[in-house]
Amino acid sequence: MDTTRRAVGLMAILVIIIFTSLGPSILMAQEPHNRWGFGTDLGLTSGTVNGTVFTLGFNADYYVDRAFSVGPMLLLSPLGDLTQIAAAGVARYHLRTGALNLVPFAGLGLVHADLDRGSGPGRIDRNDTSWYVPIGISAEYPVNPKLAFASTLIVNLHDINLQPSLEKDHTSVSLLFGIRFGP
Repeated sequence: MDTTRRAVGLMAILVIIIFTSLGPSILMAQEPHNRWGFGTDLGLTSGTVNGTVFTLGFNADYYVDRAFSVGPMLLLSPLGDLTQIAAAGVARYHLRTGALNLVPFAGLGLVHADLDRGSGPGRIDRNDTSWYVPIGISAEYPVNPKLAFASTLIVNLHDINLQPSLEKDHTSVSLLFGIRFGP
């Protein structure tokens, strides 16, 4: 249980540091030199140790130029027996084609999984923190130059080990739908 609290605490501190560093840029969003974009997603992740789970996604992008951005990505699966938190730094390449923008991306970070299933003598209470590599692509449908609807497919590579009661988890796939706010 102490390991879970420490890992969740570490992830919370990481998220606070990331969003605190973004604070001044958010306040300066009215300036014409704004280079930050933000997004939020809602969807499902399948292939986890608990089957398919509901997932929330958040991301921020600093646009180095019109076609390339970097920033944090956070995936939360807070419901059910499995609580999973994944945070990564991600690089994105924006292929703007007009009616549909394709955005392939890859990143590196950490994932923490906490599984609490059942009660009594057969109860499973395991957790693990692992490296995390998200590889994916988003299809963005621009509504106007600063707003787009998005569909995102992510292959999540990691090494979650909840043994001895469960097998290792090496991959999962997320399908998310959301909104992107560009600079």
